[in-house]
Amino acid sequence: SGEGALHIHSASTHVDSATAAMSKRPHSHLSKAANGAEGGFQYKECKVVAEIGCNHMGKMDIAKELMRLAKDCGAAYAKFQKRCPKELLTEEQYNKPHPVPTNAYGATYGAHREFLEFSVEQHRELWEYGKEIGIEWATSTWDVTSAREMITIPCDFLKVPSACNNHFEMLKVLRDEYAGDVHVSTGMTTKDEIEAVVKFFEEKDAAKSRLVIYNCTSGYPVPFKDICMLELRRLYDEYGDRVKEIAFSGHHLGIAVDIAAYALGATWIERHFTKDRTWKGTDHAASLEPAGLGKMCRDLHATWEALSYKGTEVLEIETEQRDKLKYRKGSKLNAVDE
Repeated sequence: SGEGALHIHSASTHVDSATAAMSKRPHSHLSKAANGAEGGFQYKECKVVAEIGCNHMGKMDIAKELMRLAKDCGAAYAKFQKRCPKELLTEEQYNKPHPVPTNAYGATYGAHREFLEFSVEQHRELWEYGKEIGIEWATSTWDVTSAREMITIPCDFLKVPSACNNHFEMLKVLRDEYAGDVHVSTGMTTKDEIEAVVKFFEEKDAAKSRLVIYNCTSGYPVPFKDICMLELRRLYDEYGDRVKEIAFSGHHLGIAVDIAAYALGATWIERHFTKDRTWKGTDHAASLEPAGLGKMCRDLHATWEALSYKGTEVLEIETEQRDKLKYRKGSKLNAVDE
């Protein structure tokens, strides 16, 4: 199908080479422009996931408030997290103190994680609430039990966090027992490990139709030099023809990088989201507040509108200026070969 990376060219690269590279389009669902312009393609609008995660601090009212805020900001999805701490953690991990005591909601790390968990019924309530207000619910799953619980909720996708993309028993549940898409983050993950995930889904012909791979750096927050945005290009070169879509999950500050990720080809953008970055918890500091998420959604929409070729050589908006300003005094402009 020719889907994949639009290669990065040096300044000396000819325009025709860049045009030819468009046959490997950054967005797998680019389509011919409505005006039928030759060589014209149109980007699909980016889907924004507001990763609420555990920023609800164990409170359903805050979870719902964050969903409302995310919807008002323009996000398409509000995403949470689901763990079974006693299954996920070793006994030693469960009984250790939280590594950052000021962020702890329990005497041990296990108790902290239990405090922040919602039940299956609570997640279903959030899914229903999302339907009421106009935003889709999604969640990441961290273990087999959580995966089996969450696949009972009819959602568009479930997410595999970077920490668990090597948990093939859980991946098997999501691949074989769930009909929706599976989104996988690739922070702290080697190239061989990414390849293993893709091949695992290809074994059941589920990669091209259901697998979405996220470029991600696991840090909270991530400095700009460690975002390594051009990994998006490598992912397209390697997997643009093998998986459904390529996406970006960011833990950085600000929103400029997200716009670049979309322009480079990410069809999904995920950012952690909170109402107040000073709230208690690990993820708040690396999260966007409503003002930031709203601006990001606004700018992504504006970028989507801007990413197109000209439908005609002179646009309608240019006609009046051309009639008024275009040089008309003579037909030749200092021709050097006369």
